[in-house]
Amino acid sequence: MKKSFAVRQLALNAVLAAVCTVLAGLSLKIGGNLKISFESLPVHIGALLFGPVDGMLIGGIGTFIYQVLLSGYGISATTVLWILPYVSCGLMDGLCAARMGRGRGGVFFTLLLSELCITLLNTFALYVDSKIYAYYSPAFVFGTLALRLFLCLVRALVYTALMPPLLGSLKKVLR
Repeated sequence: MKKSFAVRQLALNAVLAAVCTVLAGLSLKIGGNLKISFESLPVHIGALLFGPVDGMLIGGIGTFIYQVLLSGYGISATTVLWILPYVSCGLMDGLCAARMGRGRGGVFFTLLLSELCITLLNTFALYVDSKIYAYYSPAFVFGTLALRLFLCLVRALVYTALMPPLLGSLKKVLR
């Protein structure tokens, strides 16, 4: 029975990493530095279901595949910086959920912290990338930060509404 659960968990992690890749590819890009994406949703699901290690793997593998194969950038000096936000999201979700519980308030706070972390780490990656590849301008890097922070709050609210039914359904499948 325990082996069967581990196989299902591994399979679900692979599916969630693939969904993360697809959602990153389906993002809406506005201008040069604003990307509206739901690629963090599978990372949140995996971390809340299985813990921080699974969340980190889902975010790392899913985003790595997107960065290398779909984004058009391939492997560069800053590839790791673009993957780091989703790895940290999985870590933060898993640790916060274990500490604060999986009630609606705890889940909202966990998701809000994770989405904020993603936004700030993406801004850092954009800053470093723009400095290395000589396209830096304060307006380009920080001009949409307020809008991106607002979108991070909206995503946290939407994800908080989606999580209970999603997690409940997935737990039933895993039994």
